[in-house]
Amino acid sequence: MTAGPKYEYRWADGVQIKKPIEVSAPKYVEYLMDWIETQLDDESIFPQKLGAPFPPNFKEVVKTIFKRLFRVYAHIYHSHFQKIVSLKEEAHLNTCFKHFILFTCEFGLIDRKELAPLQELIDSIIVPY
Repeated sequence: MTAGPKYEYRWADGVQIKKPIEVSAPKYVEYLMDWIETQLDDESIFPQKLGAPFPPNFKEVVKTIFKRLFRVYAHIYHSHFQKIVSLKEEAHLNTCFKHFILFTCEFGLIDRKELAPLQELIDSIIVPY
């Protein structure tokens, strides 16, 4: 899974796959969605009971989720954007990405260096005050 020639993303979940492995983009997305579902269903990470405490590493888990979701956006923009345009769906993709990036930046969920593959696009979304 890549986001242009300079960025390759490998998969590791730390449980079943401890050492990062090279996978195709569809496989990466499949692993990612399964992994995110496991995180969301884990009540020790995302408590369901009112008043139940969140774990001390909650923000780190959320940051990992968002970092990996960003990688999917980076792949789509670098590898499939022309197809998205040909389907006249770029406005939908751009709107979803804009919301994702604004939320991410508001809460500091992705380190700046991770955003490099789409930095130019991000700079066009986040207008300096």
